[in-house]
Amino acid sequence: MGFEFFQVMTVDDALARWREALVEHVPLTPTERRDLAAARGLALGQPVLAGDDVPGFDRSTMDGYAVAAADTYGASEGQPAYFTVAGEVAMGAAAAATAGAGSAVRIATGGMMPSGADAVVMVEYCEDLATGEIAVSRAVSPGENVIRRGDDLRAGRPVLPAGHRLRPQDLGLLAAAGVTSVLVHRRPRVAIVATGDEIVPPGQAPEPGQVRDANSVALAGMVAAAGGEPVPAGIVGDDPAAMSRAFAAAAEGSDLLLVSGGSSVGHRDYVGPAIAAMGQPGVLAHGLALRPGKPTLLAVAESLPIIGLPGHPASALVVFWLFGRHALDHLLGVAGDQGLRPAVRATLSHNLPSAPGREEYWRVALRPRPDGGGWLGEPVFGASGLLHTLVAGDGLVRVPRGSEGLPAGAEVDVFLFGGVR
Repeated sequence: MGFEFFQVMTVDDALARWREALVEHVPLTPTERRDLAAARGLALGQPVLAGDDVPGFDRSTMDGYAVAAADTYGASEGQPAYFTVAGEVAMGAAAAATAGAGSAVRIATGGMMPSGADAVVMVEYCEDLATGEIAVSRAVSPGENVIRRGDDLRAGRPVLPAGHRLRPQDLGLLAAAGVTSVLVHRRPRVAIVATGDEIVPPGQAPEPGQVRDANSVALAGMVAAAGGEPVPAGIVGDDPAAMSRAFAAAAEGSDLLLVSGGSSVGHRDYVGPAIAAMGQPGVLAHGLALRPGKPTLLAVAESLPIIGLPGHPASALVVFWLFGRHALDHLLGVAGDQGLRPAVRATLSHNLPSAPGREEYWRVALRPRPDGGGWLGEPVFGASGLLHTLVAGDGLVRVPRGSEGLPAGAEVDVFLFGGVR
């Protein structure tokens, strides 16, 4: 592919080509065994089966009295049912007392159901009497306020499938099943190279015409949030030989290479040719019908996926969000297409203009609607080179390629950066 001009591709076509190349040329990261505490955000390398029933016994979900439900039928405030209190269930111990035949057993939330009981009457509907009895003013049905043995998990049955990305609630379920470690795909190592004679490290005072490297820091945070291990690989100037050496060094031991800046077509843009020379199948796309993010470059060199990101911060964010996360999901072995998630519905407060023929992403801030009916999406206007527009926004709104924009009042999906403030 030549680099004298863009061969602009739609985002959908580029994504399809990107996914196809990842599947065909890029292996998943190796699997390793990790303790649960270190496995959040990683994907399972094999299914996990339950070793035990969870819970391992019938247990109460309320404070109250365990009874035989049939003994409460017809009970009301005007005509309560009376029970003899046969004892109390001690937490963390097997129930010693027996319920049924007009007797009840005091029980706390989480306590083991005693023999003869099949329901729990909430304490709010029970009145303690001086005679060692209780008056129950509400009937219960069998199983009410009770979790049965194995309701959460059955021993020997699948808990989570291979490819499932582990969330905090998944880790809790595995812990309840007695699982202490899992086989997961290793975090992908993502090398990040910044390019440009004008780029200096964040800790260096820039001279006139220079700017600090904000993209590498932001991309490292995005990589970590998406499940990868960022590996900063420094800054390289606009020199073809130096770029080739820097890219080759960054590729060593890496699972994904991100190159920030220099992907536009111009007389001093050497990133495209340097990446194209790294190996086959080579450059998949260079230039997208996307705003921000038109100069995007996608490539695979042997088994290494490479993304050439625009130098403007907003452009780099959008491109990583669209393509980088797909690469990390693939490397992690995440099952299925995760798509552009998470998202919330919002009502646009202003018109969003767009030129037909390109897909566009606008930064949007979320505010509660004055009528209390959900979220209001307020566009954050500004050039793609401005960092404050990213800080002010909570997410992105997609304007489809065939559209001339979205009107104020339209209901839209806002794809969140990292949650609503």
